[in-house]
Amino acid sequence: MNKREIGALFEKKSAEYLIKHGYRILDKNFSCKCGEIDLIARSEGYLCFVEVKYRSNTLKGYPAESITPSKIRKITKTAEYYMLTRHIPIDTPCRFDVVVILENEISLIKNAFDGFY
Repeated sequence: MNKREIGALFEKKSAEYLIKHGYRILDKNFSCKCGEIDLIARSEGYLCFVEVKYRSNTLKGYPAESITPSKIRKITKTAEYYMLTRHIPIDTPCRFDVVVILENEISLIKNAFDGFY
């Protein structure tokens, strides 16, 4: 499998995991010139922008370590654009979550980072 196929496989597994944990998936792979958001969902009254990070091992670090300040800025700008184009009010409660997959173990980090700064 190439990187794109692996990414699609783990994004699918992440969506299934989130659904089992009460999330309602609204959108997948939303992209614009600002960046890309893997999954967009609703959970616990929040609009959730979800980043999926997968690693087969820790040789290049843990999956969550790849979420840099630059990546956070891209996700945040893309989330703002998503809300603007979908006419979602700016005061809608939002959260940035991360699904971390290491080998075959999946975990969820709710409110992993602050957005809109």
